Amino acid sequence: MKIGKVAMDPAPATASKSKLINEKGLLWRLTDRTSESRGKVLIYSSAILMIVAVTAITLFLTIQGLRSFVVDHLNFWTFITGTQWYPDRAQNPSFGAFPFIFGSMAVTFLAALIATPIAIGTAIFMAELAKKWGTKVMQPIIEILVGIPSVVYGLIGLSLIVPFMRVHFGGSGFNLLAGAIVVGIMILPTVASIAADSIRAVPDSLRQASYAIGATKWQTIWRVVIPAAGSSLVTAIVLGMSRAFGEALAVQMVIGNVVALPKSIFDPSATLTTIITLSMGHTTTGSILNDALWSLGFILLLISYVFIVIIRFLSRRRNA
Repeated sequence: MKIGKVAMDPAPATASKSKLINEKGLLWRLTDRTSESRGKVLIYSSAILMIVAVTAITLFLTIQGLRSFVVDHLNFWTFITGTQWYPDRAQNPSFGAFPFIFGSMAVTFLAALIATPIAIGTAIFMAELAKKWGTKVMQPIIEILVGIPSVVYGLIGLSLIVPFMRVHFGGSGFNLLAGAIVVGIMILPTVASIAADSIRAVPDSLRQASYAIGATKWQTIWRVVIPAAGSSLVTAIVLGMSRAFGEALAVQMVIGNVVALPKSIFDPSATLTTIITLSMGHTTTGSILNDALWSLGFILLLISYVFIVIIRFLSRRRNA
């Protein structure tokens, strides 16, 4: 009986195992593949690295962007509202960034207007009308569009859209509308994929209730599904706009890069990103022009944060 009692008692084995684990050092816990400590260290390190990276980028751009106003004593209000950009003028150089801010916002909103109807229509086709074969056909196309480099979009715009604009609307063909079309095609897959997921997330009970009262499929989509997914669809559009706002290379190739306030969508213009990429390599660190370009980057960051805040607000409202 004594032997059986000892064999059935798990306390000695558990104590020995705990003692063995405690004897293992920190190095073993971090290198052993089955160690829980190793997984925690990797996960927490990744999270901390992301936080540090975002904080460092924000602080760096803030410090560099404020040099124009703190060190070079440029007037902030004149900088963001001025329409004259002549930094190389020997006497009385001017730094007016409003044409670039306007160009960036105009390209972004025009691209959203172009991409949104096509993207939401594609999403409805994938999620409602042809759920099986439609997704099989459209999903690879969306993935291909996402994987195409921006320079390829720029070359296509330079080869097709700009000549079309030149023939049918006059001028050089380099204008705001050309840039908006190129960027609109670029953000199509982003808006379409998120919109399709949003439509799929609408409960089937809403569709069944609509059919039960005699509504057609299109009436159900238009009056039930789309309103139910409304906030998510707006989030998809805003995400696409944030993607469009930061685009540089493709826009630079078709927009004309003219430092002037456009009078119509058929006039050439410039954006915050295009003027930074065109001018930064020709400046000296610490010069007024270099500081002004960093200030443009800081404005670009602030507007990007505005898009993020809008997205977060819409997400909270959807989950409320």
